[in-house]
Amino acid sequence: MAAHEKLWNRNYTKVMAVNFCLSFAFYLITPLLPVYLSDTFHSTKDTIGFVLSGYALLAIAARPFSGYIADTFHRKKVLVIFILANFIMFGSYLAASSLLLFAIARTLHGAPFGAATVANNTMAIDVLPSSRRTEGIGLYGISNNLGTAIAPTVAIFIFKWTESYRLLFWLAFAVAGISFWLASSIDAPSKHKKQEKRKISLDRFFLIKGWAIALNIFMFGYCYGVLSNYLAIYGKEKLGITSGTGTYFMLLAAGLILSRFIGAKSLRKGRLVGNVAGGILISTVGYAIFTLWPSNIAYYGSAILIGLGNGHMWPGMQNMIINLAPNSRRATANSTILTSWDLGLGVGILLGGVVAEHLGYFATFLTTVVAHIIGVGLFFLNTKGNYRRNALR
Repeated sequence: MAAHEKLWNRNYTKVMAVNFCLSFAFYLITPLLPVYLSDTFHSTKDTIGFVLSGYALLAIAARPFSGYIADTFHRKKVLVIFILANFIMFGSYLAASSLLLFAIARTLHGAPFGAATVANNTMAIDVLPSSRRTEGIGLYGISNNLGTAIAPTVAIFIFKWTESYRLLFWLAFAVAGISFWLASSIDAPSKHKKQEKRKISLDRFFLIKGWAIALNIFMFGYCYGVLSNYLAIYGKEKLGITSGTGTYFMLLAAGLILSRFIGAKSLRKGRLVGNVAGGILISTVGYAIFTLWPSNIAYYGSAILIGLGNGHMWPGMQNMIINLAPNSRRATANSTILTSWDLGLGVGILLGGVVAEHLGYFATFLTTVVAHIIGVGLFFLNTKGNYRRNALR
């Protein structure tokens, strides 16, 4: 009976659509923000790094609390509130008329966006049938991958023909509004469990058993933070690629989506460690050829490899950390892995800008190769053993 439970139920489809809209709105503006700050406010590279890292820092601060809130209160109400706040913050970019105001808006946006992704990730787990949960979590990321792929391409196409950053901000605002409407229509399962009284402790905000996975995700998040934020400028200055960013993200997303479908069967059979191991090795090769072989072939080839690698790594690690937590701590587990990713992302944005300013972009991307190799070593020497000792299911 369980084997025939429906994976693509109505609520799961809506949660996927919400996730797509969140990702699309976010990545519609993210790849062009360094260029926007440079063109509009004549910002230096290190200033761009400081301004853009503010978002990640506040998302990091908000996510542990959002996980606790989503585990404690009615998840549908929590999700709707967080997504409404995210919608409002997209509108704040339209009102930011100076570098300071933009920096404030971007920084404040980190809290609702980070909280909304934690709540929506947890809602996806809630609406999935238990027998299809591992597979469903793996496929859930496709909605994010599609948003990540399509949005930069759409943004670059629109900007190429209109040269209007403001139009992009309006479009992101509109898509964020659609995510609010969709979230409001989800029929969330009723789970009014009596909450046990527990003292407030670190473990209520950060899944301590998942520290090894969190450290790995931090390292890989750092690499992606550098890549996603400095790809356009690097391609333009180093390789003379002025319109290839959209193609790069499309190829990366194609790799992500392909690997999600390829890995779905092994995830369904519980082969989490194998999925992650293969993924992180493929990604390491992608970052290495991107950095050490500066050419158009390596530039676009690395996108496919990094996409394939991350598409195997991420759902495997998300399932691993969820398996370390009891059902009542799902949101905390999700917030732990997403907080770690954001922390790595923020450090990558900040440090990447500083290194680029003083040592150049080759040195900046060389740090991603080193970080990824360290992450691979940590996984094989510690993370997989720690998971096998502590997994609850």
